[in-house]
Amino acid sequence: MENYQKISREDFINFFRDDEKLNQLTVDDRIEIFRTILVGSSDLTKDLLNEILEDYSVSNLKIIEINNDKK
Repeated sequence: MENYQKISREDFINFFRDDEKLNQLTVDDRIEIFRTILVGSSDLTKDLLNEILEDYSVSNLKIIEINNDKK
């Protein structure tokens, strides 16, 4: 692993709220962060995914929720 300077949570969040700094990231960097930032499967909800699709103006996809609980 490369050496890196430890950053605080506040520094990390401020980085993502700074458009100039955020624009230094490559598309691959952004995809890697997007795919790995959530803690677990409970973070992925229909509402969250629909909000993301709306935020990115994606109109050709639809999220459906299926209950797989066995009774």
